[in-house]
Amino acid sequence: MTSPCFYEPDLNPTYQEMSKHYSTVVIPTRVRRPKDKAKVESGVQVVEYWVIAPLRNRQFFSLSEINQAVKVKLEELNARKMLHLGKSRNELFEELDKPALQPLPEKPFELAEWKRAKVGIDYHVVFNKHYYSVPYTLIQKNVDIRATDNITEVFYKSKRVSSHKRDDTPGRYSTHPEHMPESHRQYADRDPERFIRWAEKSGSETAQMVKSILSSRRHREQGYRASLGLMRLETRYGKERLEAACKRALV
Repeated sequence: MTSPCFYEPDLNPTYQEMSKHYSTVVIPTRVRRPKDKAKVESGVQVVEYWVIAPLRNRQFFSLSEINQAVKVKLEELNARKMLHLGKSRNELFEELDKPALQPLPEKPFELAEWKRAKVGIDYHVVFNKHYYSVPYTLIQKNVDIRATDNITEVFYKSKRVSSHKRDDTPGRYSTHPEHMPESHRQYADRDPERFIRWAEKSGSETAQMVKSILSSRRHREQGYRASLGLMRLETRYGKERLEAACKRALV
């Protein structure tokens, strides 16, 4: 539970996925409100009375021995007729529950890790220190990242907008060209000379800034990320303002 509430509880995404996979419905109860699940609580009391209490004075020497004794008592409990219903729990299971059961899914449930993230100015999000691209139109938007052992997916407003093969190499990038603005696609191969040539067209201060960025980063990919950010700033504010900002930053 992410946020418990009697009327509109907030389930964590992984639990929701598991519920959907097994075609079940989760109806959580509030914290410290046993009356919300009275039948469950009464069932616990029944087991304590008919299974645990009769075994309380016995001495066991292994976990398997305990489990075997509990199994015997549990079978006796389920075979005992309930006075108010006139049937045993086993009979009610065969009559009501078993016909409604569905087969398990053909594929096992795949556990996924979820993370909330904000798209950077270079249209990438970070998961486990690796960068994954999303459509550039989502810059500065909040998205949800879903990662399994093999795939990393990004969702915006519950709609999948990006899918990548998972890569846990720190500081590296996984980028789909179609996620890039048209003006950035010519730099898709991440050649440092191309970034410098672009910067020289904007002005000497911008060129000096890009050279400084590319030479100062420990990993080349980090320099590309910052350079793409400068390109985005030029698109938004124009060459003159970018040139002035770079000049001030270099002082």
